[in-house]
Parts: sequence; C-alpha cells; structure tokens
Amino acid sequence: MAHLPDLMRAVEISQPGGPEVLRIVERPVPAPGPGELLIEVAAAGVNRPDVLQRQGHYAPPPGASDLPGLEVAGTIVAAGPDAADADGRSFRIGDEVCALVAGGGYAAYVAAPGPQCLPVPRGLDLVGAAALPETCFTVWTNLVDGGRLAAGETLLVHGGASGIGTTAIQLARALGARVIVTAGSSEKCEACERLGAERAINYREEDFVEAVRQATGGRGADVILDIVGGEYAARNLDALARGGRLVVIGLLGGAKATLSLVTLMQKRAVVTGSTLRPRSVAEKGRIAAALVEWVWPLVARGEMKPIVHATFPLARAADAHRLMESSGHFGKIVLTVLEDGV
Repeated sequence: MAHLPDLMRAVEISQPGGPEVLRIVERPVPAPGPGELLIEVAAAGVNRPDVLQRQGHYAPPPGASDLPGLEVAGTIVAAGPDAADADGRSFRIGDEVCALVAGGGYAAYVAAPGPQCLPVPRGLDLVGAAALPETCFTVWTNLVDGGRLAAGETLLVHGGASGIGTTAIQLARALGARVIVTAGSSEKCEACERLGAERAINYREEDFVEAVRQATGGRGADVILDIVGGEYAARNLDALARGGRLVVIGLLGGAKATLSLVTLMQKRAVVTGSTLRPRSVAEKGRIAAALVEWVWPLVARGEMKPIVHATFPLARAADAHRLMESSGHFGKIVLTVLEDGV
C-alpha cells in the first residue's frame, strides 16, 4: 500500500449560493470502510446535481460526503475489508477504475463502494473515464430498465447536447433505435446529428411535438427521456406514440405538471421517472454489472465515447460550474485533479 497523506485538497461548498461559494480546503483523507475502495482521484465529472447541491436544493443522502462530485476516475490506493466489484471480483491496489459515488468526488481522494467501481474501458484515459459513470448509470437504467427501449423504436431525448443527451444518443443507436433530440441552437443540433441523432430539433425555433410527428409519420416517439419536467409534461404526452413511455429524470422546467388523463388512457402510455443518487449500493452494483457487460465493450470498440467539452483544474471548479449553468457546453465538463498539483 502506498504511503497516504493525512490531508488532501478538496472543493467545499462554503454556503448555498452561486459558483463563488466553491472553495479549496484541506480535508482528512477518507479511510475506506467495509466493502469500499480508496481512489486517488485523477479526474472528476461535473454534473447538474452538483450545481443543485451547491445552490442548496439537493442535499447528499445520509452518510454521504458533503463534498460535491458524483463520479471520478483514478487509481486504487487502499481497500477496506471485503471490497469487491459488482461481480464479486476483488480489485487490486494500483488498478485504474472509474466510479459512481454519492458525494466527495471533488477531492484528491474518495472512498467508493466496490460494486460502484468499474474498470477503465480499454483505450480510454482517466479524463474520459471520469465522464462515464453518472451519465452511463443514468441513461442505462432509464432507457433500458425503465423505458424498455427496443431496436426499431424511436427515442426522443430532450437536452441532446448535455452529458446525458450525448450518452443517450450513442447508446440508443447501439441498441438499434432511431434517435430524435431537442437542443437550444443550430450548432448544438448539428453536433447531435453528427453524433448519430437522425433529427435534431431547435426547441427555440420549432414545436418539438409537431417535429416529432413529422419525423415519425404521425406515430410519435416510443420513449421520451426528459430532463425538463413540468413545463414539457403535457407536450411530451402529445408527442408519445401509443404504448409509449415517458421517462422523467430532471426538473429544469419545474416539478409540477398537469396532464390529460384522457390522452394518457387513449395512448396506453406509461409515465415514470427515477433518481440515482439515493439508491442502494446493491442497486447501483447491478447497474454497474450491466454496464461492464453491455456498454463497456461498446466503448472499447469505439462505438460509444465520452464527449468531453472542457476540463478545468480542481481549483477552478467555480468556472466549471459557470460553464455548466451557461449551457454553453456540448457533452461533459471534467475537473482534473492530479494535474492541479494535488
């Protein structure tokens, strides 16, 4: 086992507020508990829930670190008792992994449950690997488990230029589905189409309901993956095909909605949703095992890839959050930790 320092650099939320409340502090290096691995973090992904936590709207689950950061990549430097991955295989000190964590990713070290750790896909560096866990866990469980997306079906993704969106485009294509997305500019629409979307709708200029109907010959989308929520709910139902599934995973447009139950019944539609962070280690471990079996080979073959728009050193986490809130990015934003002198 490598000699570990007592203290590490980390990004702390000093109080709820804007990006300026993120500050570099020194914290004790966490000790891995039973079933946990201690990862020396090389890079950490930045996600919308981090912004919500910083604003005071998304508290960490009980027992989780108060530090932001839900996904990391790095090197295992220590292990707690009985630490193993989702398939029961033991990791070794020195292995490079990426991991989904319930908090604490904006730091030089993080303790992660073994079942939530995955090997870095072949051919991918640690910056790219840090951009995988949160979006891949989310997209897989919502498209495959919740949405039951099948080959030949049509998927509509709202926010196609986001980390979730760019992952969903690629996974859905790999599953044999047609993909339609919405995005907020012609440049983002063009980028989504280059990535594999059949049709990209600029929601500032077009009615997505009518555009989806035209693209599907009036049938509608079989599955809608929605990060907007409230203000889109009724229109999403209008855009669904008969037997369609609306999967809500974000609330950028509000948490309340009014739906026509007549339309819901006539379309035999299913409205569902999920959150990832509060789920048990066992649940996340099952998702991780599915990713290693089905998605990681796609990444290794180059059929899927993390889209990293920008990287920032750990000390510039506030700038990373400003970019996230501006929606000026395409794909993922990643914090680099080792290059930050930690």
